[in-house]
Amino acid sequence: MRVLVTGGAGYIGSVVSAQLLDDGHEVLVLDDLSTGHADAVPAGAALHIGSIFDAADLFAAEPIDAVMHFAAKSLVGESMQDPALYWHNNVVGTLALLDAMRSHGVVRMVFSSSAAAYGELKESPITEDAPNRPTSAYGATKLAVDLLLNDFAQCYGMGAVSLRYFNVAGALVDDERMLGERHPVETHLLPNALRAADGTGPALSLYGTDYPTIDGTCVRDYIHVVDLGRAHLAALDVCVPGQHSIINLGSGTGYSVRQVLNAIESVTGLAVPATPMPRRAGDPAVLVASNALAGRVLSWQPTLDLDRMISDAWHFHRIAHSH
Repeated sequence: MRVLVTGGAGYIGSVVSAQLLDDGHEVLVLDDLSTGHADAVPAGAALHIGSIFDAADLFAAEPIDAVMHFAAKSLVGESMQDPALYWHNNVVGTLALLDAMRSHGVVRMVFSSSAAAYGELKESPITEDAPNRPTSAYGATKLAVDLLLNDFAQCYGMGAVSLRYFNVAGALVDDERMLGERHPVETHLLPNALRAADGTGPALSLYGTDYPTIDGTCVRDYIHVVDLGRAHLAALDVCVPGQHSIINLGSGTGYSVRQVLNAIESVTGLAVPATPMPRRAGDPAVLVASNALAGRVLSWQPTLDLDRMISDAWHFHRIAHSH
């Protein structure tokens, strides 16, 4: 199968591109390199530098069987300061991509959605029938695309799967490849904690130490990027024309921030300097996804634990910072 991976020079997109190649697919990557890295595109994938707004040109030039759609603006804080940027890029851009697919008879899409579409929910673990109440423009744009895909499935025969996940961590580390997080603005706990631990970054800000949790810090769901990628490949196999599915990807349990920091110290031998700070507005105590539906529909379970996420991320971090 010839698969177009939008955002394939980014963190998750590059890992999934590598896994698609390993699985025997041909891979085309479309990325404007605004936040991605050309050297993250795995050998064997063809990189087309451009925007999803220009996807029609690519479909006209290349036979494509399916699309994995990762290209998006993804900083929650920035989305609240400049929502127009997010609606234009994430929603209008995806509509342009879907129109290009429709006019060239491409009917399969796996979409990188987000648990941000749910917003702040009390129930845990969160199932797919939970209400959608996004609290950021970023989350609202992800929900909007899920609604868009549902309409395209109903009316135009699109087969689409939206995968909603929380915190992705770790790296793809093997003999030939080293693919991990290199965001221009890093907001994720694990890379920031590793930078704090080895002194390549500032002390970690610990937002909220008085939550009603095991140790007062908030609990979040973490998935290894390699496990996440496996779910995307499985989703490609269950794209049924005329159907749109929303499937959560999670561990079903979750870890507190302090548990993550303790695990980092255990794996790396380095303590993480952390400064207690007040809670951030809109941060719920616990966010954990149910993976029951993913188990049933995708035959998927996460297999790589928190220690493995940390050790792979640490390996990537040391290599990245040695250059």
